[in-house]
Amino acid sequence: MPMNVSMLSDINKTLNRLMPVLTPFGILLGFFLPGIFIHLRPFVPWLFGFFTLAGALRLRVVEFGSTIRSPLPILGFFISAHVAMPLIALLSASLFFGGDPDTVAGYVLIYSGPTAVTGFLWTGIFGGDKALCLTLILLDTLLSPLVIPGTVSVLLGTKVTMDMSGIAVSLILMVVIPTIVGVTLNETSRGKIPSLVCPFLDPLSKPIIVLVIAANTSPVASRIHFNDLKIWILFGVCILLTVGSFLLSKLSSIVVRSKPEKGITMFFSGGLRNISAVTTIAVSFFPEAVALPTLLGIMTQQSICAFMGRLLLPKERE
Repeated sequence: MPMNVSMLSDINKTLNRLMPVLTPFGILLGFFLPGIFIHLRPFVPWLFGFFTLAGALRLRVVEFGSTIRSPLPILGFFISAHVAMPLIALLSASLFFGGDPDTVAGYVLIYSGPTAVTGFLWTGIFGGDKALCLTLILLDTLLSPLVIPGTVSVLLGTKVTMDMSGIAVSLILMVVIPTIVGVTLNETSRGKIPSLVCPFLDPLSKPIIVLVIAANTSPVASRIHFNDLKIWILFGVCILLTVGSFLLSKLSSIVVRSKPEKGITMFFSGGLRNISAVTTIAVSFFPEAVALPTLLGIMTQQSICAFMGRLLLPKERE
């Protein structure tokens, strides 16, 4: 058994390093085999809920105690991630796609989403404050059913038709409930359940998220034409905004004068978004064009994260 757990841990570490490749691979699967992966669409909320649960099992309420006493990094994160960045996304997308409200909505939707669970991985690699990272993930995830519909509604108004209650319910089922279940299991078992099941769930969650991405890509695959100049402009704007989100997060950590390890956490938590969840919302509740920026964002985010971390932060510790 110990050898099996050790082997699973090695597999999971390898899959973590491959995340910049795995996420675009999911898009390619959905793009080239839409007839196969379209059949997974009804199961996407369940698959994504499993992925959320696997990550949430490592979250503990006790993390709040050590971070809430110094709330400036938390405040700086929320202002940069959920006030400044959605506005920047709106203005930038409007500059390039002013006559296409659905495309603009796609970019706003990305930066309305919660921080990514993978931020915890990058925070650990670069020696950031893991307690703060877990707190931000938990808070941001639990607030997402309010933040996403609210941000899109305030910034876009009636320009895009959306089912706000449907979006909120979907996020509660895919993100909030699995998070609460995971945290509860961790707390009530005093960490015993995560220590038993996470070695198996962690590596399994990686192919699960690839399937989710493939399933979300399949309905809009026919709209992706790489000989279309607009696709490349969409791609370029995704890169610019992703880089901008990391720069803004770095700036916000400087403004609140955070300690180096907390600054590292703010950098990754503010720069990364749970785009897989956002894409699921886009495909389920918005016109197809809204999903295009989110799909292209998935292709770029992890690779840009690795590059920006090495460019702007101290050398990795692992």
